[in-house]
Amino acid sequence: MAIKTHKASAKRFTTTKSGKVKLSHTYRRHKLGIKSAKRKRQLRKAGYLSESMSPAIRTLIQK
Repeated sequence: MAIKTHKASAKRFTTTKSGKVKLSHTYRRHKLGIKSAKRKRQLRKAGYLSESMSPAIRTLIQK
C-alpha cells in the first residue's frame, strides 16, 4: 500500500519540473504596516527548499 499524501504539506509545497521543492515565504499575512516595502516585496517571490530538506518533503507530497 502506498503512503498517503500529507495534506498540510501539500498545501504549502509544490515541486518544479527539475525536482526542486518550491514554497511561499512566511510573514506575509498580518502586521504588514510595520514591515518595510522592500521586505514585503522580497517576500513576494517564491523560495526554494534546501537540498538536504527536499527528500523529506517530497515523500510527504508525492502524488
